[in-house]
Amino acid sequence: MPDDMARPLIRGRGEGAGSRHLEASVAEAGAPVIGILGTGDFSRSLARRLVDSGYQVVVGSRTPKRFVALFPEEAEVTSQMEAASQADLVFVAVFPEHHSTLVQLKPALAGKTLVDVSNGLRVNQDAPSNAEQLADLFPESSVVKGFNTISAWTLQMGPRDGSRQVFLCSNSSKAKNTVMQLCRRMGFVPVDMGLLSSSRNVENLPLYLFPCWRIPVICTLSLFVFFYLYNFLRDILQPYVTAGKNVFYKMPIDTVNVSLPSVALVMLALVYLPGVFAAFLQLRWGTKYKRFPKWLDRWLTGRKQFGLCSFLCAALHAIYSLCLPMRKSARYKLIDFAFKQVKDKVEVSWVEEDVWRMELYLSAGIMALGLLSLLAVTSLPSVSNTVNWREFSFIQSTIGYCALSMATLHTLLYGWDRAFDPAQYRFNLPPTFTLVLILPTMVLLGRLALLVPCVARRLRQIRRGWEESRHIRFILPEDNCHNGLEDISNV
Repeated sequence: MPDDMARPLIRGRGEGAGSRHLEASVAEAGAPVIGILGTGDFSRSLARRLVDSGYQVVVGSRTPKRFVALFPEEAEVTSQMEAASQADLVFVAVFPEHHSTLVQLKPALAGKTLVDVSNGLRVNQDAPSNAEQLADLFPESSVVKGFNTISAWTLQMGPRDGSRQVFLCSNSSKAKNTVMQLCRRMGFVPVDMGLLSSSRNVENLPLYLFPCWRIPVICTLSLFVFFYLYNFLRDILQPYVTAGKNVFYKMPIDTVNVSLPSVALVMLALVYLPGVFAAFLQLRWGTKYKRFPKWLDRWLTGRKQFGLCSFLCAALHAIYSLCLPMRKSARYKLIDFAFKQVKDKVEVSWVEEDVWRMELYLSAGIMALGLLSLLAVTSLPSVSNTVNWREFSFIQSTIGYCALSMATLHTLLYGWDRAFDPAQYRFNLPPTFTLVLILPTMVLLGRLALLVPCVARRLRQIRRGWEESRHIRFILPEDNCHNGLEDISNV
């Protein structure tokens, strides 16, 4: 099987190859001629993809003889004027600061569709977009913004190895539909973004660095720093200050391993807390036809990222825990403990309570990690697209709450009766697990409150369109009503 990475970007040519006419034998009959202005990496990959999709391609360059060997043999590399004259649709693949150099092509490009693929160097908040400036330069042409979020590598390897979405916007519906057809033929999925005024947002898309992940990542890092410092004070600094005991070796492994599950559980609780808030708000308002506050709306749309950050911390916690017996400090402690037992002539050190606590603790932790892994896998687009909405909702809601419950139980078993031991309150600070349990306990109690029959019934009515202020009464389908309606009045 040939290696795709070993395949050259552009098929080679024999020496002395120059500008050649379009090879109609390669392109499908009746296919429009696609022009490309520019000879950079993007232009070369775009030409290859267009040729493979059955289009006739003509490339315009200021120095065609210099770049002819870099393009597919089936494409014609010629002057910019000749390319603009031959093409039915033209990709403008030059830097936006060089758009003014194309003004001489205005007569040849009149009445044609121009696809602007350029991007800015920084996020544009209020200035005209590159596409809008191009439209001002060529008022007689129809400008379409698109393909700026597609990389040369994606064009080279095809949509299977990159994003399939191509965002398009234009003031001309006809031109936009033409480019949409071209996108589908190339194997991409066009996304209509509306008029050309949306091009600023389209151009800003490649400049954002994980915009949906910013708040979840900040929350994760902030929680980790908090719990790490909290555990450092209790487990490392307190013994050193009060008894002169040096346990700073715990910082790289032990302290990190205690902090990670704390972050994982709190982040998992933050996944389901906004849903509880939203449900109680709907109950209070008596309607679902009212917008949530902006902070809650953003929180609800970012739950996937919160969940994946929780899964990352939980997985790291599992790996760190497996590495605990490998440490030299653990081996030394085991030898010292064995020697102490021999010295004290202790033959049996079995403690039934400790054994049961550890067995249950590990079992609950494994179950929680398994359920959390299922949630993480089903959040992937390739998996979520294979299940219907009811299945996806069951996994993310029902199984999600099961994962939260098992993780909370795992933490409770870890703490056991330490919350009632005064020795655990070092520097008068409560044990870490007591702080961690606050948020998930609130979420689970809120969920239980929503499951109370009278509350659950009212919430189902609201989510099916019932409004308290409009005096609409109806019976839910499970109450032996054919269409769910009983009486409608005062509407």
